[in-house]
Amino acid sequence: MQHRILFMKSVTLENPDIQESFDLLNKALSKRALIILVGCSRVYYEGRAKSRLDWGDRTIIIKQDGSFLIHQHHNLEPVNWQPPKSKFTAEIKDDKILLRGSRRNPPETLQVEICRTYMASYFKGEDTKSLELVGYEADMGDMIFHNPQIIEEGFRPTSREYSVENGFIDIMGKDKKGNLVIIELKSRHAGVNAVKQLERYIKQFEDHKERVRGILVAPSLTEDAQELLEGKKLEFITLEPPMELKDQRIMTLEDFRV
Repeated sequence: MQHRILFMKSVTLENPDIQESFDLLNKALSKRALIILVGCSRVYYEGRAKSRLDWGDRTIIIKQDGSFLIHQHHNLEPVNWQPPKSKFTAEIKDDKILLRGSRRNPPETLQVEICRTYMASYFKGEDTKSLELVGYEADMGDMIFHNPQIIEEGFRPTSREYSVENGFIDIMGKDKKGNLVIIELKSRHAGVNAVKQLERYIKQFEDHKERVRGILVAPSLTEDAQELLEGKKLEFITLEPPMELKDQRIMTLEDFRV
């Protein structure tokens, strides 16, 4: 006789009493599941500083990696939190759930007292994917190295993130006449600071035998930056950062030049 074991990935209780909430919490902690509790709580933190948050309705989240977050019903950021690898204990004391998350390095404790639960839930999920980001200076650099003619015909990039005394030059290369080209990339509207940064990089090569060209590459430029750029005899190329993810269509030059 065969028995089918059904693994329940999620459980949700609405308006559970304290004992029901406690039982669900303990079960979820033993499974290393994602836990979401919505209830009336007060919060104490002690470690690098000290804080107290008095009674109020809040959302308590424990993630599978041991992250511990307390959210109020406004603002994006949690009002209290601990990073991954927190260790948890829970008990019932004076008809309240006492939930503690602790860390050794640095030593700190986040303690939550829960007197009433409106919703208690856990979910044991699987997610192994990493977030793929596009639209940043690094993506612009990749694009230029693969298609140097985006800058100009005959441009040859030679290095990226070249270290100098006051920072890292995004791209260095040579133009078709053999002149040194220093490129500063900005993925958003560029301002005066971007021009000043490019100028500082160029000054590192004042003793260079060949001519040194400075090019600021960005989607757009402020009026002040444009004036400063012209005054310093630096150049500007309008270029949009790539916004295509890896599994989307093939990029062409027309996607980026304006």
